[in-house]
Amino acid sequence: MAQPIPTSLILGFLGVGKTTAILDLLKSKPENEVWAVLVNEFGEVGIDGAMLKTEGAFIKEIPGGCMCCVAGLPMQIGLNQLIHKAKPDRLLIEPTGLGHPSQILDTLTSEHYQDVLAMGPVICLVDPRRLEEPKVLGNVQFRDQVAAADILVANKTDLCTPEQLTHFDEWAAQLEPAKRAIHHTRFGHLAPGWLDGQSDALPVTDPEAHHHHHHKTASPAPAIDDEPWQQITNQGQGHFSVGWRIHPELILDENALLVMAMDSAFVRFKAVVQTVDGWRAINVVDGALTVIQGEPQAYSRAEIIASDQIDARELDARMRAAAGLDPR
Repeated sequence: MAQPIPTSLILGFLGVGKTTAILDLLKSKPENEVWAVLVNEFGEVGIDGAMLKTEGAFIKEIPGGCMCCVAGLPMQIGLNQLIHKAKPDRLLIEPTGLGHPSQILDTLTSEHYQDVLAMGPVICLVDPRRLEEPKVLGNVQFRDQVAAADILVANKTDLCTPEQLTHFDEWAAQLEPAKRAIHHTRFGHLAPGWLDGQSDALPVTDPEAHHHHHHKTASPAPAIDDEPWQQITNQGQGHFSVGWRIHPELILDENALLVMAMDSAFVRFKAVVQTVDGWRAINVVDGALTVIQGEPQAYSRAEIIASDQIDARELDARMRAAAGLDPR
């Protein structure tokens, strides 16, 4: 019988840097090992998966809401397909930052997977600056991501004041039960050794929280050749998203996208798109912009997430203008 696959959950609230952390971990993968990543996003178009594919791991996406709401059949199908295809030596799972970990953990530790997966330490990233926001501290998803974590990591410490780091340390030290380890890091760097060992299966504070929101089952996406311009919206957990799948022959204006990306009304903007100068991966969180050269994709994709209602038609007109199309 094959040995159970070491499996780690990488948790954290929206924009904390989970995908960056997994990209960093993939760079430390031993050459003789196969790693796989199961990634879920609140939005519908799967930006994170496109970014992760640049590191050569096997990626399976479950877009369209909170993984805890799709942790039944959709998650099991995706997980089974990934295990069958990749036969990985290690599995990393990145739930949406707006998700609740309880049902995910229940699925991964169920009888069906007890001989297939070996749950390693649950790692939760926290941006210490956000501990100053009552709406974050009061968010049940944030609280229970922290509660489920064996290892708590303060990320983006290069952007924090000494006072914010001291506040994080004092807050983390008061958590009960106590964490196995508490670390500081920046740029999403996680030591590979933190993945080793077993999870303590810590209880969450509100295991029924995933019943507090709803998820619609998304229809399969049309083929990009049949429908070259696709706009998709989603909402839940107090957030709204609008995303696009765009045929790669429609070249986007990078400057127009960057102006759009920096809108202060957005919690998050991310895209992997074909521009005049080639493929670009664009990411904006907390007003910080990152643009890197991207790998060619089957189609361009972009996603906006906001905490207030957004005008999908107006944003679609702006995106069409960036692609040189007449607004509808």
